[in-house]
Amino acid sequence: VQLQASGGGLVQAGGSLRLSCAASGLTGNVYYMGWFRQAPGKERELLAAISWSGSFTYYGDSVKGRFTISRDNAKNTVYLQMNTLKPEDTAIYYCAAGRVAVRTAASWSYWGQGTLVTVSS
Repeated sequence: VQLQASGGGLVQAGGSLRLSCAASGLTGNVYYMGWFRQAPGKERELLAAISWSGSFTYYGDSVKGRFTISRDNAKNTVYLQMNTLKPEDTAIYYCAAGRVAVRTAASWSYWGQGTLVTVSS
C-alpha cells in the first residue's frame, strides 16, 4: 500500500489550498481515508475522515466549516480542500487509511509521507 500526499505549500492567511492523496494497493472498499496534521511539539491531530462511499464524514473542531474532505474512488484519490487558512494551520499534513475512523493516529494502518503547509500572517 502506498499513499502519496501532495499540494502543500506557502499561502497567506485567508487563502486556500487543496491537498491530494493518491492511494495504491488498497483492496476492497473497507478503508476510511483521513487527513491528519502535526505541528512542532504537538501530537498528530485528526482533521477529517471519510468513508469509502463518502456517506460518512468527520471533521475536527479546529477545521469544521473551513476544510472539506472528498474522495474520487475512480482515481483512488482523497482531497482536502482548505479555505480561510490561519497561521495556526501551519503543520505537516498527512493522509492515512484505516479500517476505523478514530482520532488515535496509531489506529490507522497506512500513512503517506506528509506535505508541509505554511500559512503566513
